Amino acid sequence: MTSDPAAVAESIVVHAETLCEREDHLWDVIRQLSIPVNDLEDARDQNKADFETDEMFRTLLFKGIRGISQNELAQRLGREPSLVKSFHFDITDLEKTPTQQQLSYTHGKFSEDTQEVLNRTVAGVRQVALDNDVLTEALVPSVPTETEEEESQSTSEYKKEKAQKTLTLARKHVIPEFDTHRAAHKTYSDEVILDMFASICANNGSAHSEAEYGWLTDDDLTCDDSTFLRAIKKIATPEDSDDQLTFAEFEDDDSMPEIDRIRDAIMTAFNAATENIINSIRGDDPFDSRETVAAIDITHEQFHVWPWEDKEAGVAKPDYPKMVSGYKKDGEYKRGYKYATITLVGDHAPIVLGIEPVKEDSAWEPDGSPSYSKADLVSRLLDRAEQFVDLDMVMFDRGFYANRVYANVDERGLTYLSPVPTYEDDLAAIQDIQKHPTADKAVKHDVPLGIDGDVHHKAEFLYTPSTSDDADGKYAVFVTNKDHIEPEEIASVVNGYSRRWDIENQYKSIKDFLPKTSSTDYRLRLCNFALSTLIYNLWRLTDYLIKVALDEPIRSPPVITAKTFVRALGDFLREFG
Repeated sequence: MTSDPAAVAESIVVHAETLCEREDHLWDVIRQLSIPVNDLEDARDQNKADFETDEMFRTLLFKGIRGISQNELAQRLGREPSLVKSFHFDITDLEKTPTQQQLSYTHGKFSEDTQEVLNRTVAGVRQVALDNDVLTEALVPSVPTETEEEESQSTSEYKKEKAQKTLTLARKHVIPEFDTHRAAHKTYSDEVILDMFASICANNGSAHSEAEYGWLTDDDLTCDDSTFLRAIKKIATPEDSDDQLTFAEFEDDDSMPEIDRIRDAIMTAFNAATENIINSIRGDDPFDSRETVAAIDITHEQFHVWPWEDKEAGVAKPDYPKMVSGYKKDGEYKRGYKYATITLVGDHAPIVLGIEPVKEDSAWEPDGSPSYSKADLVSRLLDRAEQFVDLDMVMFDRGFYANRVYANVDERGLTYLSPVPTYEDDLAAIQDIQKHPTADKAVKHDVPLGIDGDVHHKAEFLYTPSTSDDADGKYAVFVTNKDHIEPEEIASVVNGYSRRWDIENQYKSIKDFLPKTSSTDYRLRLCNFALSTLIYNLWRLTDYLIKVALDEPIRSPPVITAKTFVRALGDFLREFG
């Protein structure tokens, strides 16, 4: 290399600074960077190398800026076409992207000067990306030292600063992932539509009430309710469908709505937004320093319309929404749309990592009507979560008690913990505990769990006192694939189940955000839930960042209320959108 490594790196960083002033994503910056390949030394045989120096330099630059491993980067390249395109690779075949070994080999073949260029460029581009809010990894600050505290803002000002950083994240990296795919000449931008959504959430309102308020106040940034609803539906409309998509187009011979494409259209946006949120709390790599636990559960959005034309005659309404299922809550039988979620719990920010629609066979439907397998739901939710974090344990409620569910978790090398319904043989074990003069807990070791007549794995059944009023014999039963548990360990294992502490509060907050609607269009229902969940995630991110910065317990009460945050989000989107 004849050029000075510092000068070569500086030229790249200067160009990156210009790009960061107009681009919102790191990969867009890297894609457009001018890389002086002639000033780089790559000892690979260029006639035999699968990938060019330019491509590999961009790839290793991204790796360094993001602070991810070669293995994680190789996996991402194999599944994310946008990332592959950003590094100038051929996007026609994702199976022909660099492996971890090729990344390592290429880095080793870069000369010392070229490696210095790479290292200097990583540091420089990272800083200009942070300065321009293109990079979000540094949102987790270090805890202030005593000296810094003396010179810093007041606690309230500090909270304000961190909350505004999250709002900036929402505006630049999260909300824009939800694209309405409308014409470029549209009167109301996507930012206006999503600002309206946040305002509806803040006011516990509806599209109609928000549009009516905009009309009364002559607000040019508020559209009518039909425009708003049409735009939200477009987010969930598959790209090869038109705006008039109806459920009839998704029905197959057994009358089951084929909603996979609706789900995938929404989840593509939700996943991209969630990745941006997760990236924002990787500053101190919190996921690598402690056990990562997720909880899977189901919530309901009640639907009040009666399903029967004539219940005594067993005649149901022919046009009753097929995604509405029955459920029992607080001793009452109800109906509603159901959604399964997987959420980080415990000492992590309680971020929802994935959403799945739920369909169950209901009393008003013909016998044998299709429903979604719990095992399939769990598998898809785990697939989504493992895109973002390395899980250690998964917790369920009783509704997921099924050998196939547990087998799916065990096959991934994860630990599961779940309460189980109490059956007759369990009652016998409980009675034995009660007869024992001193023992109040018991464990049944190596219980075989079978799949299709074969033993899949062995589990531990734990019996422990319960404070629940409906627990048989005042004992609860749990199942786990955790290795051989001794009776004295039962309390600590079962107490870990309390790390699901936030699930019910999570669902309550999301439902408080949900816009009111009477629509039966499932695109609108599922998109409303996904966007409301995303707003919940942003609120929880804000709370997490402030608590980490101030060294407050993660499980302490929120420092900013959900209603305050979502109101600020709507105002921020409007002011800067």
